[in-house]
Amino acid sequence: MVALGEAHAHLVGHYRFTAFPRFGWLVVFTALLLVSFYAAGLPESARRFSGALVRSFAAALVAAGTVSVMALVVGEPLLPRFVVFLAVALLTPLVALLARLTSGVGGRRDAAERVLAVVGPAEAGALAADLRVARERPALLVASALAQDVRSSASRPRPLAELVTAHQATLVVLSREAISDEDVVVQAAELHRRGCKVRTLALFYDQWLGKLPLSELERSALLFDIHEIHNPAYARTKRAVDVLASLCALPLLALAAVLVVVADLAGNRGPLLYRQERVGKDGRIFTILKFRTMAPLSGEPTWTSVDDRRVGRVGRAMRKTHVDELPQVLNVLRRELSIVGPRPEQPRYVAELARRIDYYDLRHLVQPGITGWAQVNFDYGSSGFDALEKLQYEFYYLRHQSLLLDARIVGRTLRSIVGRTGR
Repeated sequence: MVALGEAHAHLVGHYRFTAFPRFGWLVVFTALLLVSFYAAGLPESARRFSGALVRSFAAALVAAGTVSVMALVVGEPLLPRFVVFLAVALLTPLVALLARLTSGVGGRRDAAERVLAVVGPAEAGALAADLRVARERPALLVASALAQDVRSSASRPRPLAELVTAHQATLVVLSREAISDEDVVVQAAELHRRGCKVRTLALFYDQWLGKLPLSELERSALLFDIHEIHNPAYARTKRAVDVLASLCALPLLALAAVLVVVADLAGNRGPLLYRQERVGKDGRIFTILKFRTMAPLSGEPTWTSVDDRRVGRVGRAMRKTHVDELPQVLNVLRRELSIVGPRPEQPRYVAELARRIDYYDLRHLVQPGITGWAQVNFDYGSSGFDALEKLQYEFYYLRHQSLLLDARIVGRTLRSIVGRTGR
């Protein structure tokens, strides 16, 4: 809004604001600012004003620099320098101040829900493990019970309410079995009227964990629209963003290639690029490009582990900063990849996983991506079990696919780069 306001003030008396030929680029600049601030962890991650000020300035500078690179690619100024530099000057202290003001209220606003789960033993164990690993919203599993154990009786007319009171639960989660039990539903409805939140297990996973539970994958596979297929406007816009972002990244790729060549001479001798077959949209095979981070392979490929001994110091540094992924912008321009989407796997692993996991091939209905929702939420996919875990996040992405979610994923990817949490 600040950037838009500056442009309006700058253009008064010269142009009609909405007719200004650079209005589209102004919207792009505003989006870049939002993504940059999110990637820097603002406003929620700052603890001190000085730290927030540094992060805010760096984020605004990155957005301004990106617009400058775009101008070089296009070959003409995209926005008045007044707008770009004043946005940096105004937003740096404003966002830092906002971060400082909200840091004290975050704990109260994001208080963890105390969850009572009426689920089976296996579902309770999986839910507890998932809540320990990653959460979109804070929650704590305080108790679990079987549906048969919370049915009312003459001696206990409201056993579900008793458990809620005993454990001070604020949210009740019901499995598919519990939802089909009328007595349990009646008790849950009463709790709902009294202010206690009630969710199905699938909806709780969706809203609090950002994934679909394993028990719901097959049942939910065909029950939602996929925007890349069912919304042509989204598909066209996403492709335009992919092309624009890839063109802007080409100068960075050229610079990185020179630096990687020099680094490889020092400690990673071998071919500059690593090429490997991957499965793309509609099951088509394509060759993915990366800067090589491991010693040249011999024999059959294997799952790559977190501390793979084949990765040297140079390769590890490239993985930490995600520099090794840069050549994939060429795959994006060739329409083999998107910036955001499910990560493409090797054909032999796809064949194996498709045999073991129902509806695994559903992920191939959309363009695979350089980064994705599973990548920013799950540590590492180094086995068939991890592939199954990642699939739960990928189904969430397919269900909620949108430009806003794509922007969140890009922001979280940048956060991992800034925080040096790459693999």
